[in-house]
Amino acid sequence: MKRKLAALLLAMVGGLVSASATAGVDLDAMLKHNQFDVIQISPDGQYLAATMPQDDREGLVVMRRSDSTIASSFTPPKNEYIYQITWISDKRLLVRVAEKIGALEQPQDTGQLYGLDVDQKTPDVLVGWATTGMVASNKELVSAGAMHKIPGDEHHVIITVYPNSQSERFNTAELLDVDTGRRTVLARSPFKAAQFYPDNAGVVRFAATASQKDNTSQLWYRPTNDADWKLINDETVSGVAETPRGFSADNRIAYLDVERASGPDAIVAYDTASSARKEVLRDAFADPEEIVRTFDGSNVPVGAIYDDGIPHAAFFDPQSREARLYAMLGQAFPGSAVKVTSTTRDGKLMLVYVHSDRDPGKFYLFDTQTNQAAYLLSRRRWVDPKAMAQTQVLQIKARDGVPLRAYLTLPPGREARNLPLVVYPHGGPFTIFDRWGYDTDPQLLAAAGYAVLQVNFRGSGNYGKQFFNLGRQQWGRAMQDDLTDATEWTVAQGIVDRSRMCMYGASYGGYASLEGVSKEPTLYKCAAGYVGVYDLALWAAEASDRSTRLEYWAKTWVGTDPAQLADASPNLHADRIKVPVFLAMGGEDKTVPIEHSRKMEAALKKAGVPVETLYESTEGHGYYTLEHRREFYTRLLAFLDRNIGEASSKTAH
Repeated sequence: MKRKLAALLLAMVGGLVSASATAGVDLDAMLKHNQFDVIQISPDGQYLAATMPQDDREGLVVMRRSDSTIASSFTPPKNEYIYQITWISDKRLLVRVAEKIGALEQPQDTGQLYGLDVDQKTPDVLVGWATTGMVASNKELVSAGAMHKIPGDEHHVIITVYPNSQSERFNTAELLDVDTGRRTVLARSPFKAAQFYPDNAGVVRFAATASQKDNTSQLWYRPTNDADWKLINDETVSGVAETPRGFSADNRIAYLDVERASGPDAIVAYDTASSARKEVLRDAFADPEEIVRTFDGSNVPVGAIYDDGIPHAAFFDPQSREARLYAMLGQAFPGSAVKVTSTTRDGKLMLVYVHSDRDPGKFYLFDTQTNQAAYLLSRRRWVDPKAMAQTQVLQIKARDGVPLRAYLTLPPGREARNLPLVVYPHGGPFTIFDRWGYDTDPQLLAAAGYAVLQVNFRGSGNYGKQFFNLGRQQWGRAMQDDLTDATEWTVAQGIVDRSRMCMYGASYGGYASLEGVSKEPTLYKCAAGYVGVYDLALWAAEASDRSTRLEYWAKTWVGTDPAQLADASPNLHADRIKVPVFLAMGGEDKTVPIEHSRKMEAALKKAGVPVETLYESTEGHGYYTLEHRREFYTRLLAFLDRNIGEASSKTAH
């Protein structure tokens, strides 16, 4: 009753402001889930497998391409998502499942692997425990990790298998019969927690891991199934990690993703006979995001996609068939990112995904015989790209000279002068990075009239080991300064109005927003924190309780010095904050417990800082339901409007 009364009073007082804040913003259209996320074509081209997001899970449908009728479907239980779909034959799919509690949590692989025929109502559980209503082929206490197809084999894959009962485990590489669930051990790990990588003939040649204790990696190699393992890279010695990405057609050359001491990662050709190494691909700024493989089903790496600015593909041989087809597709869809998601066995038909900063994405069927692309499906068919906001790619230098990539989304139809600004830091923070492309929050904020700034501050992923390491123990320090420096850059360019700037973010972004108004009390006019971390000592203690590896990670990347943690915890410095704050949190959040927000709220109230809250007891790390997301964004827009929007301008005058 008290909550309803408070909401009613807020509506009565701020009703006109809310109407102003949401004018021109179709929240339901913005917040509606994608109709489809991932779509892949079957080897014979007769079926399409597509993942379909729902409020608290993600399902799978298999459609006949000829008439778009549903052949089969699979809806996992609450909080489970389709992690990976792989066509193993014309009529059978392999499906891996992940779990997450909350819309913003990173999916965690559950180790369950299912098999689903196109005419099957209930999938077979091939590895892992059966979910309610499904029939398991085994009930062992094991889970499936990385999965690798064997070119030309439609009945087997190679998987990494690990026991669930041990926190530090010796894994095995096993040949899995995808029809029966029977497994045969091919290799045993030379160290704990390995992931295995076979060649194109199904010989397990590499084993790699990040240590459970210190998060450094090792890479081991063997030429045959009978040979002993040999250590070929130890990150504690070389200073860099190496990860296998595939083999040449003759299985002699292995392609490795290799970190460099400075700058982005490189793709290196490793001659397994001579041990010679040759760099075959490296971008000027970004790490390889995804490997491009041959279109004939042989699974041979030929290039990589780089996600910096408009994503683009680069190739070992610019004259290869794949390079020429990507160039053709790029010319057909100028200003967009293009990716071949899957091909038919004969390589004649390709499923192509096309997206941009204004378009959530469309799928086309490209016929390589006629060079014609036919539209199939849209992720969000109700979105009109012409009405959406454009995103600019920026390169900004931090105060110490470190180059930063950033993205600026501008409100449609507005001149880029003296705009109100929302600084929107990403979550994570480490390994995560902001990308060019359609993003709901920036689009929603731009539709409300705000410029939106996203910064890949140091510690973000995608820009090499050195840039990543610059974020080590820099919460509230250099990572925060990067956000400040990028904000000041937009002011210096005349793009934004210095008197109307606010910070808003989720998870780490929520932390950075509250830390931003604590560290720079005169720069911003407000801050909104969504499922944010606000007490670093509390978070470090929570990490220690969850796992040994996470404990080590927290000590290494966040820090252990109590004074340092306290200095960078905004809830302990609420007295520095001089502007209004909005906090939102879920009561079932396992990633960042609601205690963080409650402590932040109490500290702000004690300091006399205006604070609004929205707590949804049934939500996790990010709100699932449309009702709750609509309420959150309505409140957020009203909050921004009162402080830096049109309502604030009217009040000021």
